[in-house]
Amino acid sequence: MSDYVIRPLTADELQQAVDWAGREGWNPGHHDTACFHNTDSDGFWGGFLDGEMIASISVVHYNDTFAFLGFYIVHPEFRGAGHGLKLWQHALSNCSAHNVGLDGVVDQQHNYRKSGFAFAYNNYRFTGTIADIQRALKPSIGVETLTQASDALVAYDRQLFPTPRDTFLQGWISAPTHVSRVYSEDGEIKGYATLRPCQTGYKVGPLFADRADIAETLLASLLEALPADHSAQEVFIDIPQPNQAAFDLAAKLGLEKVFETARMYSSHQPDIELNRIFGVTTFELG
Repeated sequence: MSDYVIRPLTADELQQAVDWAGREGWNPGHHDTACFHNTDSDGFWGGFLDGEMIASISVVHYNDTFAFLGFYIVHPEFRGAGHGLKLWQHALSNCSAHNVGLDGVVDQQHNYRKSGFAFAYNNYRFTGTIADIQRALKPSIGVETLTQASDALVAYDRQLFPTPRDTFLQGWISAPTHVSRVYSEDGEIKGYATLRPCQTGYKVGPLFADRADIAETLLASLLEALPADHSAQEVFIDIPQPNQAAFDLAAKLGLEKVFETARMYSSHQPDIELNRIFGVTTFELG
């Protein structure tokens, strides 16, 4: 592996990793590259063999104590030769002071455990068509358009994510074609959500809400914003297993479980309110 070089990815090279993620079935969003890269431009790494990118990984540092790992992919032609492991070790080499989270495929848990990660819970991807979901939803009431990450929104998000993520939130909410909504009661935020177009259909994430009825109202508002001729397209929501109310809502809407990941952490499970997470923001950045 003398010609194997590990270095940070440019934005264009990150797009290649995003395209790989699409081929692996992760169904990335149309504007994920810009949103992710702007969050931590130094958090994306590639392994290059004779100048060709053959492996990718991200370890996005939100601050000095928390990071999230994703995009761990080795091109199929180069698997089994140790390139991925070397890239993994390099990317994590400066994370000794960080609690690192990841959402990995379940059958790779044993490999992540070898690197010091401990299982926290599973996340499950659910899907249904826009038309079918809307038939089960009531029209939205009391929901407002969300265009920026206000101080109040950042404070609300902080209860449901391991660390402040102001830069990510502003980019996520304001990205072209992303649709975001917020729900308030008596002047206080009680939930918010974002919908984004993906390679296939749409994803909703985050879907954060104090109660199931608020999550349902937010989802209805997001879907109402879509063109009528998109009604046959799929919508995907990633739900953490500990939130039974979210599973009950998925059942009410007739959603089908299609995929699962293992949420794992290198140090400890953060103290966040999973019962208010009705949809994970993204498997790649947490």
